[in-house]
Amino acid sequence: MTVRRAQVLDRPGPIADHPLRLVERAPLEPGPGEIVVDVAACGVCRTDLQLVEGDLPARRMPIVPGHQVVGRVSAIGEQVRTWNVGDRVGVAWLAGSCGECRSCVEGQENLCADAEFTGWDRDGGYATSMSARADFAFSIPAAFDDVAAAPLLCGGVIGYRSLKISGIQPGERLGLYGFGASALLALQVAHHWGCDVYVATRSATERARALEMGAAWAGGYDERPPVALDAAVTFAPVGSVVVAALRAIRPGATVAINAIHLDEIPAFDYDLLWRERGLRSVANFTRRDAEEFLALAAEIPIRTVTDVRPLADANDALADLAAGRVGGAAVITT
Repeated sequence: MTVRRAQVLDRPGPIADHPLRLVERAPLEPGPGEIVVDVAACGVCRTDLQLVEGDLPARRMPIVPGHQVVGRVSAIGEQVRTWNVGDRVGVAWLAGSCGECRSCVEGQENLCADAEFTGWDRDGGYATSMSARADFAFSIPAAFDDVAAAPLLCGGVIGYRSLKISGIQPGERLGLYGFGASALLALQVAHHWGCDVYVATRSATERARALEMGAAWAGGYDERPPVALDAAVTFAPVGSVVVAALRAIRPGATVAINAIHLDEIPAFDYDLLWRERGLRSVANFTRRDAEEFLALAAEIPIRTVTDVRPLADANDALADLAAGRVGGAAVITT
C-alpha cells in the first residue's frame, strides 16, 4: 500500500479519496547487509497518519508506510551473519544510522543526522514483504504472537524511552497525558516499577480504561491530579497538553514530550517552569532501548490491546485512527 501525495482524511465519515493505493511490485532482493522480511503484521501508528496527511513532511514519494513490523526472514544479503531464513524478526521506526558521528559513537544513534526511518526514508510494512538493514532488526520474544508483538515496536519502545527521559524512578508518581496505545503500554511498565500512575485524557472511554488498567486517578486535561507528580509524559500531539503536564509536576521534575510532530505550545507563565522544572522532547529510540524494552515486555508480561485489519483495509484503519475510532492499537495483517 503506497502513498503518493499528502491528503487530509475525512475524519467524520468515510474517506472520499483513499490516500493509499494497492500496487504490485517485483519480488525484493536483499542488498549487502540487508534481509527481506515476509510481513505477518504491522501496527498502524499516528506517525503514519501524520505522514499521509502532510503534518510530517514526506522525504520520498511514493512511500510504503508502516514501522511496527513483525515477520519472518525470507532472504539474506551478503555480509549478513546474524539471521537465518525463517527467523522471526521485528522492524521498527529507526531503520539505520551512520555509526560514525558523535551521536552514534556516544550511544545516541537516535540523534544521528543521517539516520533513516522505516516508512519515511525506506519502504515500510504496509506490504506483504519489505527489506531492512539486518543490524536494525530485532528478535521478538516467544511470549508474543505476531499481532500482539507489533505495537511493542513503536508505541512500546518509544513509551519506554519516554519514561527514561522523564526521569521517573520506581515507586514515584507518574503522569500520562493522553491514553492511546503507547500510554497504555507505558502504564504497564510504570506499574511494574511500583509507580502510581495519574492519567489525563479528553476521552471518557480512555479514562475508564486507564482506571481499569490500575491508574490511581484519571481526569481531563483541564483537571489537575490530586498530588504533585514526580514526572510526566505527554502523548497527545497538542501543545496545550504540555502546559497542563507542566502545571502538575513538582519542582525539579521533568515533562517528556513524546511526539514527532506537535502544534504550537501556547504561552505560559514562567512560574510553571521556575524551580528547575524541565521540558524534554523524545526523539526516536536506540537499538538498546528496543532490546531492553522487548526483554522487559516479556518479563512483565505486557498485554497489548489490538484492533486487527487486513492489508486491503489500511485506508479505513488510518481513517478510524484519525477519527478516534480505534480501541488500543490497530494492526494490519497479511
